[in-house]
Amino acid sequence: MPLMSEVKKTGKRGGKVGTFLSWTLAVLACLWVAWCCAIGPLYWFGGGLSDFGWLNVLYLAVAFAICFSIVVALVRFGHGRRVLPRYFVRRYERLCDEIAGTPTTVLGIMLRHLHDAAHSRPGRALHAMIVWLGRKLTRCTDCWWKLMLVFVIGWLWVPTTLLAAFGADIRSQIREFSWALNQWMGLKQPYIGFFSFVPMDIYPTAHYMWPDNPTYLTDQHNVVLTVFYGAVAAVSRYFTDSNDAGIVVLAALQWLFAAFCCSATANRFFNLPWRRLGVGTFDFSHPERHDCWNMRDYTHPEAGVVARPSRLRAGAKTRFVILLFFMVCPLAVFATISLTKSPLFAFAFVWWFGVWYELHMTHIKALPTINSKPTRLRKRSIMALIISSCVMLISAKYAWYIILFTLILALINDRKRWKTYLVALLLPTILIHGGIVFLTNTGAIIGGDPIESRGIQLQQIARVAKYNPKGIPADAAEKLEPIFNLDQMAEAYSWQDADPVKSSGIQSKKVSYKWRTVTEDDMKNFNEAWLEIVVANPVIALDAFFAECFGYFNVTDLPYVSMDYYVNNDYVQSGNVWIHLYNHDWRDAVAGFAKGWGNIPVVGWVTHGNLYVTLMLLVGAAEVVLRRWRSLSWHLPLLLLMGVMITAPANNFERHMLPVAFVFGFVCLQFWRESRNARLAANANVVSEHEASQVRQDE
Repeated sequence: MPLMSEVKKTGKRGGKVGTFLSWTLAVLACLWVAWCCAIGPLYWFGGGLSDFGWLNVLYLAVAFAICFSIVVALVRFGHGRRVLPRYFVRRYERLCDEIAGTPTTVLGIMLRHLHDAAHSRPGRALHAMIVWLGRKLTRCTDCWWKLMLVFVIGWLWVPTTLLAAFGADIRSQIREFSWALNQWMGLKQPYIGFFSFVPMDIYPTAHYMWPDNPTYLTDQHNVVLTVFYGAVAAVSRYFTDSNDAGIVVLAALQWLFAAFCCSATANRFFNLPWRRLGVGTFDFSHPERHDCWNMRDYTHPEAGVVARPSRLRAGAKTRFVILLFFMVCPLAVFATISLTKSPLFAFAFVWWFGVWYELHMTHIKALPTINSKPTRLRKRSIMALIISSCVMLISAKYAWYIILFTLILALINDRKRWKTYLVALLLPTILIHGGIVFLTNTGAIIGGDPIESRGIQLQQIARVAKYNPKGIPADAAEKLEPIFNLDQMAEAYSWQDADPVKSSGIQSKKVSYKWRTVTEDDMKNFNEAWLEIVVANPVIALDAFFAECFGYFNVTDLPYVSMDYYVNNDYVQSGNVWIHLYNHDWRDAVAGFAKGWGNIPVVGWVTHGNLYVTLMLLVGAAEVVLRRWRSLSWHLPLLLLMGVMITAPANNFERHMLPVAFVFGFVCLQFWRESRNARLAANANVVSEHEASQVRQDE
């Protein structure tokens, strides 16, 4: 049997190993962000890794120093330690002493004047006004329906002046549903022939995937959304002879859904509504653990408790900053009416994320109960988790990966509430994703082309074909010949976007992907050919990979497609019946203002999604170092979303970053709350050490 000293040594050794590994992960995260910042200028000016020089090394060093400093500051803050160096503390103390006496420096004189102004009658009146506004803001956001009113009023100008924002996706969905509707109503529409061009050829789906019985409904844009959007547009055409009214109605519905999702989640993070429940969850043996109840009489616990406001509720400044982001940032404002699948998924994810916060805060370790049974999730929250999961599943194909991954983590972390997770997560996934798979297998709909998920591989092949066509092995070229036209791939290659290589677009496009003639057997050789090309051209392949994803983690990179694109593109401003006639110039002015704001260095970063993605990654790195495993278990879906960005067909496409950007403020609030206890404990230790030193001095 090992001695106690040996056990302690083993524990210390294990702790050191864990600390080393956690800091290693944090350093790797900082290196990744720094690397993306360093290589950005190479691709902006048409270069590659072969042009990497000392200036890029300088960018790398500066970016790493900044990122690592942020992580260290977050870790120290999380431990309740001093964040700034002692120099700033001593400097602050000297300034305070100088202001209290007779200032002699210019800074001291300026601060003394500010101090006098703040303590004058107008200054005190201004301070009282700010405090009053803070109290009113807290009062106006203390429940979900008040927050709903705030979001509705704050965003009311968006649907009333801009009507709707959309791109090519919804037009393709409407066209696809129209063909399917004609088929259902008895109009025979056979696959006409080799030279036909049908909706499945716009975002090309290989013809070998088309069922023998003609069908024109695909899962390219998520079949449930296609049916819903197409049905609304069909009703609009029936009554108004155009799709425009239906598009406006869809935009208004999404706007209302966005306001509801944001208000529900803000209420959970701001007000912790589950802590207002009855006394059944109160642990009388540990009254100090509960900050939302006061015992009537501590000597007589049977007398019960009375409710009081929770100290964990968000303050006015926190509420103001988070609400200001949603009211002002173009990412959130334009997403409310942008009819493409990513904004809908993002708002559903915000709702889903808020319910997960409630699950996190009602965990048995966070909210212990007298009988050691877990707190039951409120019925409304169970319904919210189910509905938000369903909306996520119908709006993004990758949602089922995220939900199943989160389900596994939840069953490991919170086993006692397994029934809740199975009903709210697994059941919707089986019904929706399983139903779509079933419809695809039965030939009722056409599944998505597997080439859609191979954006990185396509970009690597196309870049090699463009910059080193002779470097493609003959065997690889032979295997790719039935699938791609390498000459067309090279000509269609764009370092930021894989869609041209996939032959996405209308009839007048480069046919690099031979979707009409490729077979399933031909696709079996694709991975082998790709690997041969990558091995033969490793530097060019790495260039293609980094060029397609670095912008998501480089705060200085301007978006390839920003959210203002959906406000005033040609589909909105000219390609419709009457929407373009409504506030045409105002729409251009709003989009132009947003783009101009985003182009301002540093100041414009707050309008870009990559700022929030980068900071979220650094916050996650700090949580790893702090070993907040329960928090990480429900933050890991954010890491999966970052993986989706990396594998997305375009670089720095802002709509892919919306979920992370929307929940960033809430994650910061939760990080502060979890750090609060550590800070209080650290302050208590400082006080006790000071008292102990005083006792020793007295002795």
